[in-house]
Parts: sequence; C-alpha cells; structure tokens
Amino acid sequence: MAFVSTPSSVSAVMLKVLFSLVPAIAVYQLYFGPAILVSIVLASVTAIAAEAAMLRLRGFPIKPFLLDGSALVTAWLLALSMPPLAPWWLIVLATLFAMVVAKHLYGGLGNNLFNPAMVGYAVMLISFPAHMTQWPALTSLAQAQLSFPDTLNFIFNGALPASVKLDALTMATPLDTLRTQLLLGREVADIGHMPVFGYVGGKGGELLALAYLAGGAYLLQQRLITWHIPAAFIATLALFAFGFHAVDAAHYATPWFHLATGGAMLGAFFIATDPVTGATTPMGKLIFGASIGALVYIIRAWGGYPDGVAFAVLILNMCVPLIDAYTQPRVFGHGDQK
Repeated sequence: MAFVSTPSSVSAVMLKVLFSLVPAIAVYQLYFGPAILVSIVLASVTAIAAEAAMLRLRGFPIKPFLLDGSALVTAWLLALSMPPLAPWWLIVLATLFAMVVAKHLYGGLGNNLFNPAMVGYAVMLISFPAHMTQWPALTSLAQAQLSFPDTLNFIFNGALPASVKLDALTMATPLDTLRTQLLLGREVADIGHMPVFGYVGGKGGELLALAYLAGGAYLLQQRLITWHIPAAFIATLALFAFGFHAVDAAHYATPWFHLATGGAMLGAFFIATDPVTGATTPMGKLIFGASIGALVYIIRAWGGYPDGVAFAVLILNMCVPLIDAYTQPRVFGHGDQK
C-alpha cells in the first residue's frame, strides 16, 4: 500500500502509517489481550517472507523493497481486520494471498488493482466464514483471564485450559446478530440502541472507533491522506443508517451503531484512502468514498455477509479508472479540439 504525501521516501510514509495504527492496537490489547500482537507478528513475518520470495522470483533487488515498509502496512491492516483469536494458519493464508496474488502478481507496489489487505480478508471470509465471524466475547474472555501461553496454545493448537469452554468464549459479532435478525424479520431495536462501548461492536466498539479516528486525524494532519474519501464514506454510511432508522427504528440500527461496528472507521481512514487502488481526483474521491459507504450499508442490511467494507472497497477498486476518467478537472489554457 502507499499514501499520497510530501515525505521524501516511501519508507517515511509507511512508518507514519504504522505509527497511526498504534492507538487501535493498544485498544485491541486492552480488550482482547496479547492475541492481537501474535496476529501482527504472524502477519508481518509472513508478509516479509512472501515479499522477499516474490522479489527474488521476479528478479528485483530485495533489500530496497523490504525496507520501504509497504509489506508491514498490509500485514498490520490485515491483522487488525481478522478476529483476534484467529488460528495461525488463517492469518498466514490471508497474508500470503494478499502479498503474492493481490500485490505481486499484479506487478508489485503501485501496480495492484485491488487493495491487498482487503483481498486477503475477503478470500478468508468467503472460504472460512465460521472462523471469520466468531469473535471473543469480552465478558467470558475477561473471566477466563487467558495468559500469554494460553493464548499462544489456542492460536497454534486450538487448545484452551480445561476450565474454559470455546463456545462460551466466542460469539457472533453484533453486525452478524443484526444481519440474522433482519433476515428473520425480527425487531433489532435493542441492538440499534445498545451501548456499543460496553458490548464491543464487532471490532472494539466506540473506543476502537475513536482510536481509528485519532489515527486518521494524524494522517490528515501529516497530509498523507485528504479529507475527501473518509468524509464521503462516513457521511454516506451515516445518512443511509439515519434514513432507514428514522423510517423503521425497530428493524434498522442507529447511525452510530454502524459507524462504531465492523471495519467502518478502519475502512474510511486506512483502507479506502490507498491511492494506488483508489480514486485520485478530488471529485472522484468524493464519489469513491460515498459509493463505498452506500455499498457497506446495502451489504450489511440486505447482503449475504454481516459486514461489507472489504467487498465494497474491492468493487469500487474496479470502478476507479472510470471514476477518474469522468472526473478529471478541466485544463485551462487549451482550446477545444475539433
């Protein structure tokens, strides 16, 4: 991945992106314990190894590309998208697919059509939906008090202490519960009004959303991204949620629930803003971000998956050439060609 900015090197940009993710990692650590750190290490080692192998196969120098930090950015974003207690092989497979297929088979950094992290996530979600939609239940996790060795044993061997039941430890995310209730035609008012901070809305709730917002604000302050895509994404998602909630509050959740759950904030500030796979013109960025926000809500409300950030981003990645072609600013000083 890459971000448009004024720093002198790609590695300087990537280092700032990694730094902006630290608040979210800290919240994950607070909620879920050391599992997120294990996932980040697994994804990082796999990404670097895959990058080095593909560079060698393609005949490119290894050291300069490994030091640019782009592999680590993809790895961290992917690790933050996956369930905290995901088995090791799920993280490794997702990262390998992201680096080998989505990045290097398209020509490497700057040439990939699709966002690599979202490709890896989407492939795992389609292939292993049971593993990808089960997240730790915070109350049970707090009561279990898994130590670091216990966490490692579960991630690598699927084993837990005899006193801890797997069924009690994991649960469907609130988005998955919302989707199920909508399919059954049941009221979801309680979900729509739940205190997301207390129940953790899918990937950390309000505190995690605020952590991503803080990281996004840092990227904006450093001029690594512009406001267009995040603002259009968030505003459109909130507008759709507000409209349907206002019409039928019993069956559609509140705007804040949608913004604080799933990968909304992660997608708005860290995924959709990738300029390699995103729109580049000011108007194009607004259209790109708004379209992703609309698709996220449509998939959540009526699609086959509880969260739609990855699919929405990948679909709009395909539309970028058309969006940019029709939103090019007018070039002054040139007459119309007959």
